[in-house]
Amino acid sequence: MIESAGLSRAQLRRLLRQKRRALSTSAQRQAALGLYRQLAQQPQFRRARHIALYLPNDGEIDPRPLLREAQRRGKRTYLPVLSAWPRTKMVFQRITRHEKLAGNRFRILEPRPQPARQRKIWALDLVLLPLVGFDDRGGRLGMGGGFYDRSLAYLRQRKNWHKPTLLGLAHECQRVDALAMASWDVPLQATVTNKAWYRD
Repeated sequence: MIESAGLSRAQLRRLLRQKRRALSTSAQRQAALGLYRQLAQQPQFRRARHIALYLPNDGEIDPRPLLREAQRRGKRTYLPVLSAWPRTKMVFQRITRHEKLAGNRFRILEPRPQPARQRKIWALDLVLLPLVGFDDRGGRLGMGGGFYDRSLAYLRQRKNWHKPTLLGLAHECQRVDALAMASWDVPLQATVTNKAWYRD
């Protein structure tokens, strides 16, 4: 676990990104399988019909085994798509097994935008989010672009919500003792690593 005392969010982000990028290809593959084992039989995953995931980038833990399993079970799967304008907006678009993908402005693969295949985030059952750092209280440190925070901003107005379930996905090396929550942060219901679940 990383001690966050004395580190700014930018310093913490830099340190944690270095840690996950330092993982070998073999370690990344094992982590992806461990993550699959942690999640594939859990009710949050089994019951969900509409699941948003992401494609790994910059050393992020790989959810593609879960993506393939979701598609095998007939679930509808979605990837984030960044809009050209406004450049701060992100939507979720349904993808199929053999979808052609292209790199966005951050070189992350995504489907070509098709509004008819997009679904509002509040209509998803489960959102599996990437993160840079996490703590045991639902805190999430992202890459700093704020795309997920803006997409989930409506949840700050609601005291209780049922959809979507928000689960962060991470390597164990991304765990931090405590993260200061900013006013715009939306807490996660849990963070899942290849080894354990962390809930508040």
